[in-house]
Amino acid sequence: MFGKVLVANRGEIACRILRTCRRLGIATVAVYSDADRNAPHVALADEAVRLGEAPVRQSYLDVEALVAAIRTTGAEAVHPGYGLLSESAGFARAVAGAGAVFIGPAPEVLERLGDKVAARTLARSVGVEPPPGTAEAVAVGDAEALTRAAERLGYPVMVKAAAGGGGIGMAVVRDPVELARAAQTASDRARQAFADERVYLERWIERPRHVEVQVLADHHGGFVALGERECSVQRRHQKIIEETPCPAGFFSGEPCDGRRVALWNAALALMRAAGYAGAGTVEFLVDAGGNAFFLEVNARLQVEHPVTELVTGLDLVEAQLRIAAGEPLAPEMRAPAFSGAAIEARLYAEDPARGFVPQPGRIERLALPEDMPGVRVDSGVVAGYEVTPHYDPLLAKVAAHGSTREEARARLLAALAVTDIALQGPKGPRRTNRELLCRILEHAEFVAGEYDTELVSRLGPLP
Repeated sequence: MFGKVLVANRGEIACRILRTCRRLGIATVAVYSDADRNAPHVALADEAVRLGEAPVRQSYLDVEALVAAIRTTGAEAVHPGYGLLSESAGFARAVAGAGAVFIGPAPEVLERLGDKVAARTLARSVGVEPPPGTAEAVAVGDAEALTRAAERLGYPVMVKAAAGGGGIGMAVVRDPVELARAAQTASDRARQAFADERVYLERWIERPRHVEVQVLADHHGGFVALGERECSVQRRHQKIIEETPCPAGFFSGEPCDGRRVALWNAALALMRAAGYAGAGTVEFLVDAGGNAFFLEVNARLQVEHPVTELVTGLDLVEAQLRIAAGEPLAPEMRAPAFSGAAIEARLYAEDPARGFVPQPGRIERLALPEDMPGVRVDSGVVAGYEVTPHYDPLLAKVAAHGSTREEARARLLAALAVTDIALQGPKGPRRTNRELLCRILEHAEFVAGEYDTELVSRLGPLP
C-alpha cells in the first residue's frame, strides 16, 4: 500500500478520499486554490499545497502546479477524484512522469474511452449497441452535412460532445431549424470545458431511463459488477437523485434476474475489451421496453458511488487504492453481498425556479443530518464557507439505506427535512434545491419507481 497520497481535487470528494486514506493509515496531501484556503479538505489532510488563484485553470487544472506538489511532498500516488483532471490521459502521464502512481486506468485506456465516438465503436465490437448515431464527429460548420446526418438518423437527435461528460455540450434537437445553432453551442461549450470542440449526433430516445453499472477491475484479470444504479432524475442532463438497485418494472424487482445480469455482463465485456483496471462505470440508456443502449464510460469514481457502498458494505475508494497498488480484488469484492436499497440526493446551491442558476454566497447557517439510522452525509462545506462561482455549487450528498426501497426513501425524506442551510449573497438570501429534492421524492412516479429522465420537466412550476 502507498505511504502518501496526494488528492488532486477539492470539496466533498476530496474529504471523502482523505477519510479513507486516514482510516488506512496513509499520509495525505491536499491541494487548494486561494478560494479554498480555509476549506474543510485542507484541514483534513496532513499536508496542503497551494496551487494558485481561484479559477480552475489557474489552480486545480494546472498540471504543472500539481506535478510540482507531487515532487515537493514526495507523494507516491495521486487520487484525482471525479471531474477536473480525473479522466485526463495527459495528467495521468504527468503523474507517472513525476514518479507517482495515478489512481485510475492507464492513459491509453482513458484516451480510448474518453473519446465518445471511439467508445461507441468499441462497445459495438463486443456486441453492446449504442443508440444509432454518426460513426465519427461531424463538422459543425458544414450545415449541409449536419442536416444530412440528422435526417438519416431521424429527429429528434442529440448533439453531444465527443470528449468529456457531465451533460456538458449536450442538446436535444427536434427539427432542422434548431440544428445548426444547437451544434455550434454544443461545440463552443465542449471547447471551453474539454479543449475539444468535436461533436457527434445520436438518435434521441424518448423518455429513457439512465442506468449505470459499477465495475471494479484489478491488474490480475479480476472483474466484478457491483450492481446497477438508477440515475434518471436529472436537470440539464445532470443527475440530482440516484438509487440502487434500479426499481424499474422491466427488472422485475429481483436483484439478480436475467435482464439485470445481462446488463452487468455487457458492462463487463466492454471494460475487458478496453483493458480497464480500477473503478469505473458503464452508462446505458434504457427504453420503455427494457432495451439497453450503451451511452458512455465514466473512467473514474462517480459522484453517486455512496449508494453502492451502502448496499454492499464496500469502500470503493479503498478498492481504488488497493487496485492501484497492485493488489488483486479482495474476496468480498469478487462476490459482493447486496443488502436492501439506497437513495442519494445531491444538495446544490442553485435556484430551481430560475433554471437552476448557481447561487454563490456565504453559508451563514449549516445543519446537516447527524446520527440518523441508515443516513450518510458527504459534504465539503462548513458554516462560514464561501460558495464561489468558480466551482460546482454542490453542498452535500445526503444518502439513505433501508431494508426496502420505501424505507430508504422515507429515511432520505426525513434527513432532508432536518437539513437547514442559510446562504447569504451580496444582494440577499440565496437558494438551494432542498425543497425540489423533497418534492421529487414524494412524487407519485418516483414513489412507484416508474420514472424517466424527463421527470423534473413534468413537475410544473419549481419551488
